[in-house]
Amino acid sequence: MQHVFEQGTDVNAPVLVMFHGTGGTERDLLPLAKAVSPSSSVLSLRGNVLENGMPRFFRRLAEGVFDEEDLVFRTKEVYDFLLEAADRYEVDRNNMVAVGYSNGANIAGSLLFHYEHVFRAAILHHPMVPIRGLKLPNLTGTSVFIGAGSNDPLCTPQETEELEQLLRDAGSDVTVHWERYGHQLTGSEVEAAADWYRGRYGNS
Repeated sequence: MQHVFEQGTDVNAPVLVMFHGTGGTERDLLPLAKAVSPSSSVLSLRGNVLENGMPRFFRRLAEGVFDEEDLVFRTKEVYDFLLEAADRYEVDRNNMVAVGYSNGANIAGSLLFHYEHVFRAAILHHPMVPIRGLKLPNLTGTSVFIGAGSNDPLCTPQETEELEQLLRDAGSDVTVHWERYGHQLTGSEVEAAADWYRGRYGNS
């Protein structure tokens, strides 16, 4: 997968794994990583699927309708890449924190839904429920921050609440931060995520 890796100054800080939104690239969320944990190493991915020339992490059949077969395939593709990247860059596979927005939050969520201990924690900005009818792995010890819009036309409050409940039922410690800016990722939402992160992992 196309990606960038930036070595951090603190080898013990969690490695931030960044997942962009539709039409983004592996460089889009690098400023977000600095806001959350300036001393962390950063592994930022570019989705392998193109939709009208715009990179995504998996295909969709229509707005808000995921191609579930492709989602499962791409989720494994990303999972395998994370294993390979941990070896290549000599980082702790068990000390990764996902940070994703929109389509990127959905692939990060799908990884949580499919693989136990895939991330130590996750920051999901405007995610949807990635897939339904799945028995989730044990997420005890995995903290999740969800940034949501009470007037988000793509991810309704009901969708957010359903995702929150599914993660909680699997044992995850979930925090939901609500704003009123639709599907936008705002500075105040980023700051809320950074505060949440610092409360768990210190001011790194």
